[in-house]
Amino acid sequence: MATKIKEAQDRLFKNMFVCQRCETKMRADPQKILKGKVKCRKCGRSQFRVLKKK
Repeated sequence: MATKIKEAQDRLFKNMFVCQRCETKMRADPQKILKGKVKCRKCGRSQFRVLKKK
């Protein structure tokens, strides 16, 4: 079984969010996401979800 490297997991999943409309991935501060201050680059919507780990 492969071991998970913490640095790699952080690089792939830390502060990474996905737009709920167009599925674009963005890295942003979680507090800004909760306050709605971050907008999607592609569609302009400000609703995001956390990136799901595989």
